[in-house]
Amino acid sequence: MRIFEEMESEVRGYVRSFPTIFDTAKGSEMFDEQGNRYIDFFAGAGTLNYGHNNPLITDALIEHLQNGGIVHGLDKATVTKRAFLTKFRDTILAPRNLQYKLQFTGPTGTNAVETAMKLARMVKKRSNIISFTNGYHGLTLGALAVTGNYDYKDESYGSRSNTAFMPYDGFLGPDVDTIDYMRRFLEDGSSGVDLPAAVILETVQGEGGINVASVEWLQKLEALCREFDILLIIDDIQVGNGRTGTFFSFERAGIYPDMVTLSKSIGGGLPMALLLMRPELDQWQPGEHTGTFRGNNLAFVAAVQALGYWDNEDLAHAVKRNGELMQSELQRIADKYPQLEASVRGIGMVWGLELPQIGVAGDASKEAFDRGLLIETAGDRDEVLKFLPSLLIEEELLREGFDIVDQSLGALVEKRENLGG
Repeated sequence: MRIFEEMESEVRGYVRSFPTIFDTAKGSEMFDEQGNRYIDFFAGAGTLNYGHNNPLITDALIEHLQNGGIVHGLDKATVTKRAFLTKFRDTILAPRNLQYKLQFTGPTGTNAVETAMKLARMVKKRSNIISFTNGYHGLTLGALAVTGNYDYKDESYGSRSNTAFMPYDGFLGPDVDTIDYMRRFLEDGSSGVDLPAAVILETVQGEGGINVASVEWLQKLEALCREFDILLIIDDIQVGNGRTGTFFSFERAGIYPDMVTLSKSIGGGLPMALLLMRPELDQWQPGEHTGTFRGNNLAFVAAVQALGYWDNEDLAHAVKRNGELMQSELQRIADKYPQLEASVRGIGMVWGLELPQIGVAGDASKEAFDRGLLIETAGDRDEVLKFLPSLLIEEELLREGFDIVDQSLGALVEKRENLGG
């Protein structure tokens, strides 16, 4: 590991959580250079919904390269972009009766968020954006301003201007309707919260600790935005692409956002970010917002193959089935170790095991790594074990991974009892 410590910036993060040198990967397994196997419950932070080195994607990429296909095309028209646009329209948008235009932004999710906020401000001629407690939208300056996590903020290099935060669903407890709370700020011209151009949110907060907004809350938020002429932006970068059981995470609520940001798994494991917008919002002048890598043709090739999983309902059914297994296993583990005061929350195949005692979730992640499982933490105090396996993971591997979590927590409990004794 010496070369990484010598040459790479201190900003590196996941290498500290998973201190080995990985070499190969397939499906839901990774292997280091010594041949040690790791079950992957991390999936590239939601980038690998279709697994590592998915053969459909790999074969298509090899064929494209061997045939001399375009790799970098900026926003020029290419055969591969045409194929992606056609596939996305026919497989994703049309069956859901969604009318969106697509904008290819820079290659990562924060680029899509920046684009959405810039466009909302331009269209509405208002500068304020409302975000929510524990929200995470990226770490470039504009996206950082609507990211709630305190650890990422510093007044010396960050700007919080033209943004305001409101409490997410459940943030003030089960008896407080935070949409009514938000309404009071919007109704009162002296509340100190300017009428925003847009509201941005995740329907399931990933980095925030797997907080799931209810259907009723999402529907009331959409109605509030319509009433006050506010654009509704859904950040589906991590929990879209089928993670919650439907391709878009907001489908369960039957709402129609004005804009949707997509990245991570939309590129089939390769860099790509999209902004979906209602057609009437597409008010850009040619070249008014650009990015050198907004035309990643390899990602278009990969994405067409990945979207093929949505040609029928098989994957959605598998996500539902595996999600029920994940919930059952997590509840079993929580009940097994009452001294940890664990609680379970999630939807589809994104779940969290909250371990409120300081440091337990981080220690559990380390124990799991030593036993051959990759799993990260989330939440404002890293108090949540975050379960984000590939949507295509085999049931046998899924169960094996949960056995490792069980063993890891059992080892922590035993160590604590020995120390206490």
